[in-house]
Amino acid sequence: MTPLVLTLLCTLAAYLLGSLSFAVIVSRLSGLADPRTYGSNNPGATNVLRSGNKKAAALTLLGDALKGLIAVGAVRLLAAPLGLTNEDIAIASVTVIVGHMWPVFFGFKGGKGVATSLGVLLALNGWMGLAVLAVWLFVAKVMKISSLSALCAALVAPLACWLFTQNQSWLMAVSIIAALLIWRHKSNITGLLSGKEGKIGQKADPGN
Repeated sequence: MTPLVLTLLCTLAAYLLGSLSFAVIVSRLSGLADPRTYGSNNPGATNVLRSGNKKAAALTLLGDALKGLIAVGAVRLLAAPLGLTNEDIAIASVTVIVGHMWPVFFGFKGGKGVATSLGVLLALNGWMGLAVLAVWLFVAKVMKISSLSALCAALVAPLACWLFTQNQSWLMAVSIIAALLIWRHKSNITGLLSGKEGKIGQKADPGN
């Protein structure tokens, strides 16, 4: 099998794994409304939490993080035996996020990629992932706003990548992921600027 074919297979596998929207899957299995129909309409753990079901939100968070961890971790594990490169790992890192944001299994309407990005960062370098997670947790603890926590974590991620890995292809991938996260939060940025952004755990308006 040629290197190009291996790269394409890893890219496709990462995209398909990313396309598994655990917010929708867990909500269906839990008998909850589709998270794309209430609150922020975002299929992510924070919006599932607005349903009031903490277990479903936790399972969504875990599933979304694990798919990022598995997609990138698998390519890293297979790198030596299959001759894959750091560039292949970088491509898989971005592709699993693209799958989450534009999932083929759910009409290309996906989430914002925060939990999946954390899984990717942890797979690339554990210390980098923990450093970015610490930023998210600190801002969330102080401000109680998930989107602001995600934006701050996204801004810090490329710096953390450079400090902990000094790998240029991974830095490029993490920078692309950070840019995608910020872009997907554009409506939240508007909400933050207008002072209307919701707090973590705030229940959805039953009229939505």
